[in-house]
Amino acid sequence: MGPPVTANRCCLPPFAPGMTIGLFGGSFNPPHEGHRHASLVALTRLGLDRIWWLVTPGNPLKDNQGLPPLETRMAAARRLAAHPRIAVTGIEAAIGARYTYDTVRWLVRHCPGVTFVWIMGADNLAGFHRWQHWRGIAALVPIAVVARPGALTKGPLGKAARVLAASRVPENDARDLKCRRPPAWVFLHAPLDGTSSTALRARGQGLAGPQADPRTPA
Repeated sequence: MGPPVTANRCCLPPFAPGMTIGLFGGSFNPPHEGHRHASLVALTRLGLDRIWWLVTPGNPLKDNQGLPPLETRMAAARRLAAHPRIAVTGIEAAIGARYTYDTVRWLVRHCPGVTFVWIMGADNLAGFHRWQHWRGIAALVPIAVVARPGALTKGPLGKAARVLAASRVPENDARDLKCRRPPAWVFLHAPLDGTSSTALRARGQGLAGPQADPRTPA
């Protein structure tokens, strides 16, 4: 597979030069069918080889008080993903990355010959301009935005979408996105899955917090 680059290379799923890999980041608290749905849409529509779920130690834009341990969330993500082309990794914690920009920049540098595509839901596009170095992310990798209920209009009309309007790729050319030089992004319409981590937690269907479940093997 990919050549060893640093000690942190062992934290990555297998890869090889020439592969195209989608990056789907989040707290996964808890992982749900909406995550899987968006991943399968991206795999098919973009012609990706793999998707890596990047389970973050904590979202800088959210209150992480009571966030279940990383190992707990990774184990739940693996059970939910259940797909040979979706891999789960905690690389952000391993390399000490706090922001998505730092993670993407590290992966681009340390995975030679791999083409990465960042994947997000339309709800995240609406607030993308609040992410640290969001313009830098767009300059590093192409971005695919997957439709989400309630975000079909506000996402494409958000500040980031307006700033990057000239770089938007027609949806019919989605499979060419991986070949485009960033900045480049596409909005993918698809059958909608309304599941959300926030709603699941509100219904008491979230993962156990650190007090209740301090050590769950990944």
